[in-house]
Amino acid sequence: MYYIFQIYRKSFKALGLKKKILIAVVFGCLVIILSFSNNFNNQILDVTTNDIKESERPVDKLIGGLLTADFDESACLSRYQKHFLYRKPSPYKPSEYLVSKLRSYEILHKRCGPDTKAYKEATEKLSHDEYYASESNGECRYVVWVAGYGLGNRLLTLASVFLYALLTERIILVDNRKDVSDLLCEPFPGTSWLLPLDFPMLNYTYAWGYNKEYPRCYGTMEENHSINSTSIPPHLYMHNLHDSRDSDKLFICQKDQSLINKVPWLIFQANVYFVPSLWFNPTFQTELVKLFPQKETVFHHLVRYLFHPTNQVWDMVTKYYDAHLSKADERLGIQIRVFGKPSGFFKHVMDQVVSCTQREKLLPEFATQEESKVNISKTTKLKAVLVASLYPEYSGNLTNMFSKRPSSTGEIVEVYQPSGERVQQTDKKIHDQKALAEMYLLSLTDNIVTSARSTFGYVSYSLGGLKPWLLYQPTNFTTPNPPCVRSKSMEPCYLTPPSHGCESDSGKNSGKILPFVRHCEDIMYGGLKLYDEF
Repeated sequence: MYYIFQIYRKSFKALGLKKKILIAVVFGCLVIILSFSNNFNNQILDVTTNDIKESERPVDKLIGGLLTADFDESACLSRYQKHFLYRKPSPYKPSEYLVSKLRSYEILHKRCGPDTKAYKEATEKLSHDEYYASESNGECRYVVWVAGYGLGNRLLTLASVFLYALLTERIILVDNRKDVSDLLCEPFPGTSWLLPLDFPMLNYTYAWGYNKEYPRCYGTMEENHSINSTSIPPHLYMHNLHDSRDSDKLFICQKDQSLINKVPWLIFQANVYFVPSLWFNPTFQTELVKLFPQKETVFHHLVRYLFHPTNQVWDMVTKYYDAHLSKADERLGIQIRVFGKPSGFFKHVMDQVVSCTQREKLLPEFATQEESKVNISKTTKLKAVLVASLYPEYSGNLTNMFSKRPSSTGEIVEVYQPSGERVQQTDKKIHDQKALAEMYLLSLTDNIVTSARSTFGYVSYSLGGLKPWLLYQPTNFTTPNPPCVRSKSMEPCYLTPPSHGCESDSGKNSGKILPFVRHCEDIMYGGLKLYDEF
C-alpha cells in the first residue's frame, strides 16, 4: 500500500501546475457533493421521521366521545375537522355522563323524529286543539324551536332549548323556514332535527304571530289561572324574549314543570341564553351537576356537539384562515358591536379598543425613537389581529396605526377584517354564512376581546373555550374607564333573567341564589352567568 502511494505521489509531482489545480478542484467538488448528499439524506430521514410522528399522534375527532362516528365525514367536513385542524385540543373534557346522555338522546330522536309513526300520531293529536285530562302521550314529547332575531341569539337559544329537551326527555325540532340548513349540518345520526314544513302550527297566525297575546302562551295562562292538571292543552307556547315577564321566564320551576311535562308539544321562541336559570330547579340541578361538573363548560360542550358548519361555510373558514392567520405566531380576535342609534365608526369606541388591548398587553404599545433602534436586532414576531365588525373603519384605523409606527416589542402587527357590511342582514343566506364563518374564525384565536352584551361575541369566545376581555358599553359617547374587564367564565350571559328564583327562593335576587350563578361582568347588576371561580 505504501509502495502504491509512493508511485501516486511521484506521478502527481510530475504533472504540470494546471493539471494539479484541475485535479484538486475535482477532488474538492467530489467531497462537497458527497457531504451534501449525506446531509440531504439525513434531512429526508428527519422529515420522514417527523411526518411519521405527526401521523402517529392521536387525533381525537370525536372529542372524548362527545361526537358519534356514525356520519359520512365528506358530507360535513367541519364535524370532525374543526376541533383539531387549527386549534390545540380543548382542555375541557366532556363528562362520561354527558356522553351517555347524548347517545341515549340520539336513539330517542331516531325513534320519534320526523317521518316516524310516533311523529305522525303526535301531529294528528295536535290538529285538535282541545283540552284533555292528563293521559299517557307515549314516550314522544316535543319542543319546537322557532327562529327569530340575529344569528348569535339563534345559536344561544337553540343550545338552550336543546339542553332543556335533554333534561326533560323531549325531542327538539327546528323551524327551518329561515336558513338553518344552509348554515348547519344535521347533528343527530340517521334522522333529522328539521321540522317538516307541513307542521300544522307553522301556518298559525295570531295578531303578529307567536307572542304574549297568543291564546296558549304559558305565562299568560299561568297569570290568568287558566291552566291546571285537569285541563291540559295539546300544546303550549313558551315566550322567552327580552320582553318576557317572570311568569314566562320561571317556566323552569318544579311546580310549573309538573304541569308542563304533561303537554305533548311546546312551541318555544326565545332570543336569550336561559341556561343559568335551569339550575334554579333542584331536579334539573342534580342532573346538570352530573352532566357538567365544570359549570362554565355548558355552552362550550353543547355548541361543539350541536353546531357543525356546512361545507360551504367551512370552506370560507379554512380559506381565510390559511390565507391570513396560519403563519402568525399569535392571533388576537377583536369583535366590535355598536349598540343604539346612530351606529357606525366612533372615535371613543376606537380609543376604547386600543386602550383595552394595550393596557392588557394584548397589543404592543408604539415604540419611541430609541426603542425602534434597539428592536431592529430583535427577532420579529408576527401577530395577526382578526377584527369582526359591521364597520371596516375599525380595522382600517388599527392597520394605519401599526403600519406608520413600529411596536415597542418589535412585533409585526397585521390586521384583517373578513367583511364590513355596515348593516345587519339577518335571514340573507350569504350574510348569515359569513357571520357564522367569522364566529368560527374568532374562536380560533389565542385571545379575544368582545363587546359587552353581544351574542355574536358570546358564541365566538365560548366556542373557542376562551375567557374574553369584555369591552364595557360606552355611555354619552365617551370611552369607559376602565375600558374592559377580563371575564372569569367563558359562559354566555343570560341578558334578561327572572328577577327572583323559584318557590322557596321567590324573595331572593336571582343573582344571589346560587354561588355559581351570578350577575354578568358586562352588565351592571344584571344578567346571569355560570361561574366555576368564586
